[in-house]
Amino acid sequence: MLGMRGRMWVATGMLAVAAVIAGCSTDKPRRAPPVEDRGLGAGALAPSAPMASSVAEAPPPKPLPGAENAGRPGYYTVKPGDTLRKIGQETNQNWRDIVRWNSLENPDLIEVGQVLRVVPPTSSQVAQAPAAEKPSGAPVTGTSLPPAQPASHTPSPGAAPGVVAPVTPPQGAASEDEVAFIWPASGTLLAAFDEAKNKGYDIGGKAGDPVLAAADGRVVYAGAGLRGYGNLIILKHNNTYLTAYAHNQTLLVKEDQSVRRGQKIAEMGSSDADRVKLHFEIRRQGKPVDPSRYLAAR
Repeated sequence: MLGMRGRMWVATGMLAVAAVIAGCSTDKPRRAPPVEDRGLGAGALAPSAPMASSVAEAPPPKPLPGAENAGRPGYYTVKPGDTLRKIGQETNQNWRDIVRWNSLENPDLIEVGQVLRVVPPTSSQVAQAPAAEKPSGAPVTGTSLPPAQPASHTPSPGAAPGVVAPVTPPQGAASEDEVAFIWPASGTLLAAFDEAKNKGYDIGGKAGDPVLAAADGRVVYAGAGLRGYGNLIILKHNNTYLTAYAHNQTLLVKEDQSVRRGQKIAEMGSSDADRVKLHFEIRRQGKPVDPSRYLAAR
């Protein structure tokens, strides 16, 4: 048993411990030190807004001009690498007409996926069919003229492989555009029109012989950019007919020049051919047709 002094000492110690505990319970609570961001920058750990409000939602892509006409006859969807001149060549149109029909402010600014009208608009502004024409000269990677080769007689079909063929208009739509054609050269007929092998006439002659415009028209192509045709001239006579004159030695007209029927437009040659000859085509609404249906018999 503890003596009186021992009990007093224990009591005193317990009072001291109680006082310390009481003192601790009356202290104000201490705050935790602020969290420091040591590498993400000021405010990186601050409460962030929900994702939907902090990241702007991308607006839906703006439809490209003419997208509603994609796939319709008489319209062309721009592909990578296209230019208006190339599109004109592929659709037998003058690129300037395409600019006008589509109200393009800058002919050098067209977008992949954009849809362009490539036929003349009708009074109702709905394309019926593409007109036949070629563009002002530019590098040619595709053409609507098929490879020229020899042959015999028959009616016409289609365009060359890998070529966009124009759409044929309704029957009778172009009857007012009929043209009176003359022979473009006086030489011997070497090869007539053939559905599978030859899209026109091959006419023989000597180098330098005159090549004549088969009808009044306008030069829509004059150059050597179409493989298999050598020095080539294409005339547009109206919205229905064009004619092509290939393998020339010399070209005597320029693009956008107006010519008269019987006018000398080139000299016969053998450019890109196995002999001196003129390869001559008549195209109706972009499709090659048998010249014997349009030229007087010899």
